[in-house]
Amino acid sequence: MRLDKYLKVSRIIKRRTVANEACDAGRVVVNGKPARASYDVKVGDVIEISFGARAFKAEVITVQETVKKDDAASMYRLV
Repeated sequence: MRLDKYLKVSRIIKRRTVANEACDAGRVVVNGKPARASYDVKVGDVIEISFGARAFKAEVITVQETVKKDDAASMYRLV
């Protein structure tokens, strides 16, 4: 699954276009390397996102195309 879609489906970022812009701006890092929106997310990847002064770091647990809102947080684990 594409990185921008994963960020939207897991509800880390609310909109796919915002996720795409964050990737283009270099704010999203996967496994220590800047990642493009087209990066293929795999189980075990560590995603780091910098929102201004805050930083968000999570490990991918599952990759699913569709998830209910209540179950979205189970797709990743905070590191």
